Amino acid sequence: QVQLVESGGGLVQTGGSLRLSCAASGRTFSNYGMGWFRQAPGKEREFVAAISRSGGSTYYADSVKGRFTISRDNAKNTVYLQMNSLKPEDTAVYYCNAKLGGLSMGGNYYEHTSYNYWGQGTQVTVSS
Repeated sequence: QVQLVESGGGLVQTGGSLRLSCAASGRTFSNYGMGWFRQAPGKEREFVAAISRSGGSTYYADSVKGRFTISRDNAKNTVYLQMNSLKPEDTAVYYCNAKLGGLSMGGNYYEHTSYNYWGQGTQVTVSS
């Protein structure tokens, strides 16, 4: 069992930045590929970014590429999402997900249903 707790969300103006954190507790953090997903009101949950167990490989949705950066610190059991140049369309609840065995296990890394654990989410609101 892995517990995931997101933090760092808030209200920011267009063009601003936020850094989300996801603290994991429980099993060995480095055994998990990690992903960030988001869900806006009335919309499906969508893939944002993912990172391999070692942090050596990262993947991004086209909509955030060049603006968001995912990283992890296995010594601190934490994954981060640095979000720059934020737009109103980035407004959503952001969820941290953990995938046992790595991103290539049990389904596509960009599908949230392929992850084993997820947190409660943190709200990000970007005002225009």
